Amino acid sequence: MTGRPVPAVLPPSPRAWLGLIAVLAALAVVVLGVLYAGHSQSGTVDRWFVQPTADSVRPPWRRVALAIDFLGEPAGAATLVVIAATGCLLLRCPRAAVFVVAGAGAAVGTATLLKSLVGRTIHGDGNLSYPSGHTAFVTALALVVALLAAGRFGLGRTAGTLLVLAAALVAGAAMGWAQVALGAHYPTDVLGGWCTALVVIPAIGWLVDRVGGPLAERRADAGRRERR
Repeated sequence: MTGRPVPAVLPPSPRAWLGLIAVLAALAVVVLGVLYAGHSQSGTVDRWFVQPTADSVRPPWRRVALAIDFLGEPAGAATLVVIAATGCLLLRCPRAAVFVVAGAGAAVGTATLLKSLVGRTIHGDGNLSYPSGHTAFVTALALVVALLAAGRFGLGRTAGTLLVLAAALVAGAAMGWAQVALGAHYPTDVLGGWCTALVVIPAIGWLVDRVGGPLAERRADAGRRERR
């Protein structure tokens, strides 16, 4: 209860760029969803990269792909979220912890909803594939952590934006490679999952700041009154 302002989880430095990127990402999600709605096989763009199969990667890279894939599974994802949220709480940043949980949950929830709406499947066994929930989750968590780091260290617009985009690109590329290599998703599913995170996280960050800001101000006011 020091009365000091609580840092925003969506720092001002990369905010404008993230808004523009979110709009473009939303357009990509919609276009890909319309193009592949109801499909059950790879498209032309997918075949530019690879023809997904269950054994498209061999040891030792298969073990690497499985390890990365685990991070998007319920147990692995829950572990990552708990670690990130606990770190925020240890740093006395409860709003950041809320951002971690809400951002990751919203990304997975949005990807799950889009899967039902688009209805694209893989391997002909009813497995909904677009967009990739694993890719959406890992990208979302990387975005959240990068945004919090950019705000905490006071990075400028260029440095902050580069950090956020680099984190999203590395995380999304790693999980995307694993999903395609293991035959769990088409390349366009991965792109859709990556773009889903780019849409969801800025919106959740704005919402957390919008709701958390007034709450933090009320707590600070109460603390000042108690000290009088």
